[in-house]
Amino acid sequence: MIPASFDYVEAESADAAIAAMTEHGDEAKLMAGGHSLIPLMKFRLAAPTVVVDIGRVTDLSGITDAGDHVSIGALATHRALETSDLLKAEVPILSHVASQIGDPSVRHRGTIGGSLAHGDPASDLPAALLALGGSVVARGPNGEREIAAEDLFTGFLETALAPDELMTEIRVPKVGNAGWSFQKFNRRAQDWAIVGVAAVLNGRNGVALVNMGSVPMSSAAVQTALDSGASVDDAAALAAEGTTPPEDLNGDAAYRSHLARVLVKRALTEATAS
Repeated sequence: MIPASFDYVEAESADAAIAAMTEHGDEAKLMAGGHSLIPLMKFRLAAPTVVVDIGRVTDLSGITDAGDHVSIGALATHRALETSDLLKAEVPILSHVASQIGDPSVRHRGTIGGSLAHGDPASDLPAALLALGGSVVARGPNGEREIAAEDLFTGFLETALAPDELMTEIRVPKVGNAGWSFQKFNRRAQDWAIVGVAAVLNGRNGVALVNMGSVPMSSAAVQTALDSGASVDDAAALAAEGTTPPEDLNGDAAYRSHLARVLVKRALTEATAS
């Protein structure tokens, strides 16, 4: 498949990218690693008239200690997350989840900002951010604002980012030695998860689901049950509540609901044992 024709703009800075997005409005799309946008363009599911390439904006790729949280540049690659000593020590689930994405070629090009901005409910990193209770920073012509993970994903492949905003930073609380687990069920190692679960238990119980609705989502029922002192079995039994699992060749809604309960139980068992 060949994308529709488009103009190409290479942004040398975040401000230049924002200016280009402001100029072209809804007709423009940002591109970093390209793993989310290019497939949509090839299938004509997205047809921007202008593609603004931010892949060479080098000041948006760092991973730094920011006191009570770790600050991650939106252009940090999955490979950078996977190999970061800081993340391994302070937010190990995020490093682990990044290591499970695609294959080495994908991890060397794909970025955390691109994954989050794409808002795919079958993607792993949004679930990790939700379980951690993290947030993102968006910069636009009117300045910066912080968006909590729970408020970021608004619809299928839609986020709270405005057309002229650029995600510049991801903030994740340090969890240190807290119990955590990431469980993913797929047919082949590099496939999207049929269902996945990210769990972080550190006083604030965070449990999020992969591919169980039209948006990346937390499992409010499981979190509430854990907060009230429910057992792992009882909490896991609620995993499918409030979800709208998709139906495709990999499984129907009932199958995915069953998988969610099984994987949440595995995740909570592992997290409470660590």
